[in-house]
Amino acid sequence: MKKIIFYITILGLLLNSCKKDETKVVILTNPNPPTITTMPDLTLQRVHWTDTLKFVGTAVNPGFHASATYFLEACPTGDNFKDSILVMSAIQDTSLRISVNDLNAILLKILPADQVSSADFRIRSVLSVDAGTGAIPMIYSSDPVTANVTVYGLPRLDLINSGITQKIESPLADGKYTGFVKLDATKPFTLKDPDANITYGSNGTALAVNGTAFSVAANGWYQLIADTKALTYTNKAYMIGLIGDATPNGWNSPDSKMDYDSKSGTWVITITLIDGTVKFRMNDAWDQGINLGIGTGYSIDNLYNSSSSANIPVTAGNYTVRLYINTTPYKCTFTKN
Repeated sequence: MKKIIFYITILGLLLNSCKKDETKVVILTNPNPPTITTMPDLTLQRVHWTDTLKFVGTAVNPGFHASATYFLEACPTGDNFKDSILVMSAIQDTSLRISVNDLNAILLKILPADQVSSADFRIRSVLSVDAGTGAIPMIYSSDPVTANVTVYGLPRLDLINSGITQKIESPLADGKYTGFVKLDATKPFTLKDPDANITYGSNGTALAVNGTAFSVAANGWYQLIADTKALTYTNKAYMIGLIGDATPNGWNSPDSKMDYDSKSGTWVITITLIDGTVKFRMNDAWDQGINLGIGTGYSIDNLYNSSSSANIPVTAGNYTVRLYINTTPYKCTFTKN
C-alpha cells in the first residue's frame, strides 16, 4: 500500500510565546468544534483507484489562536465510534484529500466488500495548551456525518441470473478466479466482470466472451474456477454432506447436505439427529476426497480423513453442525439448539 497522502487544510496557528508576565489564554465557554461540510461520493470503484477524493471541513475555534491535530475517523453507523478507524491525521487545512485506493483499503477493515453499507464520519481535533505544568489536551469532535459507502474487495466475477447474489474472486488479481457457488439446475447463469463490463459464458469446454450461459445437471454447491486470460473454466460438484445412522437417511444416499458459509469459510447445517454416529463425505460417495471421522489419536477437533476413520458418536437433539476444512487440522463442532 502506498503511503497515504492526506492533506487536512485547517487553520493551525502556533500559540503566542508566553513571557514572564504571561498572556492569559481565554477559552470560549462553548468552543466551536470542527465540522464536515462536504462529503465525496463514496461509491468506490477499482477502475478509479487513482482518483482523489476530497472531504471539506471547518476549523475548531476555542477562542484563541492555537495549533491543533485533526483526525478524520469512520465507523459503521450505530457504532458511536466505539470501534472507529483512523482515516488520517495532520495539521494543515480544511481540504482533506485521499486516493480512492487508499480510502478503500482503510474502510475494508470495518465494512464488507462489494455491497452498500452505512458509515459515520467525524473530525476529532486535539489542542494542547501549556499551563506551566505541562500540555493539557483539549478534544473537540464534529457531529457525525452519515454516508452510504461501497468498498471493493478482490477482483471478482459476479454470477448473473443464478438466483442469488454470489461471486468468485481472484486472490492474486491475475485473471484466475475461484469460489464455491450454489447453483440451480433451472437457472443457467453467466459471469460478469463488473470492472471491465465484460460478460463470460461457455463455448463448449472453453470460457468465451458473451458465450452461452452455464448450466448444471443437479442443484447444489460447486467449485467454479475461471481463467479470463487463458479462457478456461471448470465447474465441479462440491457437495459436502452428513451421513450416518444418526441422520434422517441413515447410511443411505442422499446425504444431509451442508451449506458453505463464505464469511467463516466453513460448511454448516442445522439438523435433528438421533442417538447414533455420523461421518462427513462429499458428493454422496466415499471416494471423492472427503471421508472424515475420528480414530485412535483423533477427535472432532482433529478429524481423520481416511476410509479407515471411525464414526463420530452423537446424542439425540437438534444441532448446528459446522465443519472446518479450509484450515488444518480439519475439525467440526456440534452446537445444540
